[in-house]
Amino acid sequence: MTPILIIGAGPAGCATALRLSYSGIPSVLVDKATFPRDKVCGDAISGKVPTLLNRLDPAIMDRFRQRFTPADVWGIRFYPPSKKLIELPFKVGYERVPDEAPGYVSKRIDFDAFLIEEVQRRADIDLQLGTEIVATVRNEDGYFIKAKDGQEWQCRLLIDASGAQSKFSRHEAGQEIDKDHYAAAVRSYYRGVTGFHPDNFIELHFLEQYNPGYFWVFPLPNGEANVGLGMRSDIVTKKKLNLRKELDKIIASEEFRDRFANAEQIDPTVGYGLPLGSKDRHLSGDHYLLTGDAGHLIDPLTGEGIGNATYSGFIAAELAEQCLKENRFDAKFLAAYDVRIERVLRTELRLSYRLQQIMQHKWITNFLTGIVAANPKLVELLCRMYTDFELRKQLVRPTFWWKLFRAKSGKLPATVTEK
Repeated sequence: MTPILIIGAGPAGCATALRLSYSGIPSVLVDKATFPRDKVCGDAISGKVPTLLNRLDPAIMDRFRQRFTPADVWGIRFYPPSKKLIELPFKVGYERVPDEAPGYVSKRIDFDAFLIEEVQRRADIDLQLGTEIVATVRNEDGYFIKAKDGQEWQCRLLIDASGAQSKFSRHEAGQEIDKDHYAAAVRSYYRGVTGFHPDNFIELHFLEQYNPGYFWVFPLPNGEANVGLGMRSDIVTKKKLNLRKELDKIIASEEFRDRFANAEQIDPTVGYGLPLGSKDRHLSGDHYLLTGDAGHLIDPLTGEGIGNATYSGFIAAELAEQCLKENRFDAKFLAAYDVRIERVLRTELRLSYRLQQIMQHKWITNFLTGIVAANPKLVELLCRMYTDFELRKQLVRPTFWWKLFRAKSGKLPATVTEK
């Protein structure tokens, strides 16, 4: 009997296994791929990841930086349809110290390989790579798992971290794809793109013809860049867009031509799907939990998924520890996972979805960003919102913006915060 088996060795699966291991709990971690392997992604690693990994061992991020030298990221360049640039540092008055960066950009082929290396450092994680699961059969003791190579396991708790294409999530847990809450994206790597912020701000360009969605340019180490385009799947279908062709069109446009004039595309453009966290879902049941992309936990506004995958893996591991202590693996007990996901991640995902809906209206976006661009104190407030969720919730309150508009008109004091 294997108490805990995890399917998928990406960020969600590795985070789960590592969190269990540092608590002295063994697990089996299975993935059909061998590493290093590429994973189509924007490659942005949010501040959630170093924060969580540092809780296990502060040396983990040191090992990562020494091994792969990721690009340290200190803020966002936000380009609304009006083209009024808004630069938002992640930390107000920051001093650029690469080892203390609030975020990073690293190719997933590197970051995921590093996580596998960390897993291999732990003797109580039974890592099975190149092992494809072909059957997950529910029984009274949990799940019977069978691999294509003939290996078999019986586990009390199955943690699905197998990503956006998870068969278990769809067929066993009933999490069908909803195109209204799914995004399509394409990504390519370039070398020689110019015009980046000196402190590696990532760039989100909300172009009018690709709304809701955005064109991104993220700086990578060694003069490279992750360049891509993402849109909600229902809109892509409605407009009959070929995102690969649209990405080429954007890069060749007058707006970006100079920045890409001497750039070289260094790999083919590839596409992928993003299961967005904009729809409430139940991610637990008898003897199973869904984490990361298998649980549709990608931020609907930014498309960021690595941080939420890592966080959900930690939450799953902490509940698994309680399951073992109480010898409880039933749906009622495991529903505590959904409660924590609701408190830690779901509220934030709903906020991002509301912001995405607001930004579908170009005039509203231009109006609001015009207020921001003209108000340095508001820029500082938005910077603080990166780490303060309660402040971030103000963004969807009409009264917040109305007060700012009146302040801009000289009818209220310039400093406006809403309790």
